[in-house]
Amino acid sequence: MTSAVPGRMDWFRGDYTCRDVPAHAGALRAAGAAFLTEAFRAFGAIGPDNAVTRIVGLEHCPGGSTGAKLFLTVEYARAEPGLHTALFAKFSRDFSDERRDRQRREMQSEVPFAMLTRRPGFPIRVPAAYFADYHAETGTGLVITERIAYGEGAIEPHRRKCIDHLTMAEPLPYYRQVVTALARLCAAHKAGSLAPDINDRFPFDPVTGTADAIRYDTARLQAELDFCFGFAHRAPQLLPPEVRTAEFHAKMTRDAFRIREHEAVLQRYLTGNHDLIALCHWNAHIDNCFFWRDGDGGLHSGLIDWGRVGQITFGSILWGALSAAHHDIWDRHIGDLLALFAEEYHAHGGPRVTAEELEFHLTLHMATMGVARVLAFPEVVLFRLPECVNAAGPLDEMFLSVDPARNSLHIYTVLLKFWLRQDFGAALDRLLSRG
Repeated sequence: MTSAVPGRMDWFRGDYTCRDVPAHAGALRAAGAAFLTEAFRAFGAIGPDNAVTRIVGLEHCPGGSTGAKLFLTVEYARAEPGLHTALFAKFSRDFSDERRDRQRREMQSEVPFAMLTRRPGFPIRVPAAYFADYHAETGTGLVITERIAYGEGAIEPHRRKCIDHLTMAEPLPYYRQVVTALARLCAAHKAGSLAPDINDRFPFDPVTGTADAIRYDTARLQAELDFCFGFAHRAPQLLPPEVRTAEFHAKMTRDAFRIREHEAVLQRYLTGNHDLIALCHWNAHIDNCFFWRDGDGGLHSGLIDWGRVGQITFGSILWGALSAAHHDIWDRHIGDLLALFAEEYHAHGGPRVTAEELEFHLTLHMATMGVARVLAFPEVVLFRLPECVNAAGPLDEMFLSVDPARNSLHIYTVLLKFWLRQDFGAALDRLLSRG
């Protein structure tokens, strides 16, 4: 149920441009081309001799979990190469929905990141930024970028996550592109080529920049595990047979309680090596990517939706990018993708790290995050899609229209299969043996 948000405002004073900025769609429409002209000039998106002459279209964009979004179409006094008329406007606030409005702080780091992407030589493709500003006291902000024209021209259609089997004949080249982009952004940070004060702009927070904290007490953790095992019993057709055996469930219980017991050691390891921490996208799932092919058929990629961008651990980066990937990626190619990340990271200015250390870091991140958050995913599946117990399997069509259920089931299954293969308990023993 939605409700109006207290403290509705029409304008805010931006912390970065020190200008008055509209806080919602109605205010932006009223501000018109005059505001956009001054805002785009202040941001360096257009020169002082050009102007926005007309707002051609301003349409609601559905979706997302945060503030209101718009498709914005404009005209300029003078067309210029690389100047986009089809734009995307995102507000941090949604004054009609209190639940969505609670996420308004996600834009706080996205605004300085948008400013950063306008610097010459930014290492990866992102939507061109036309304006961004934010008021920290109220959590009110606006970001305007190029609109990615999915399915038009050279841009391939948008892909929803956790249905790679329906949208890509060969998923691996796409994930190689994603991993390459993430590694190159991390490398640019470490090489100092993003900005001389990059660590001041985006300081690392060891609480938000790594796996979530485990908040279960003993009884609640056992209850969560029991729910997982009950889910496997009620709907065995939704999970691979190897992760619903009594032996594996006993191992999950032993490992989960040991991970909780040694959480402080795990977090010290995950956040303790600054070669494995960098400014990056925390949620580079396939639905936050766009792809195109050049004249020779070569595949290229870019990344959208940079809310909550910041310095994060490599385990967070890799899990955030690959947890929704096709099972074939995890079953056959994860080692090659980690090696690719390590190669690209070092080749473009980052420290040398091994694929083995990356795999260890990812394994322990998944162990910690799995216990902290992913064990609750069967509850999400059953809450969002109770009839799934009657599904033919995890690829049943009933999952296609219920994204939270499909995504939670897929990511939970990825976690369990990796848990079994990598042996989270043995990985913890290795960490403890390092002293």
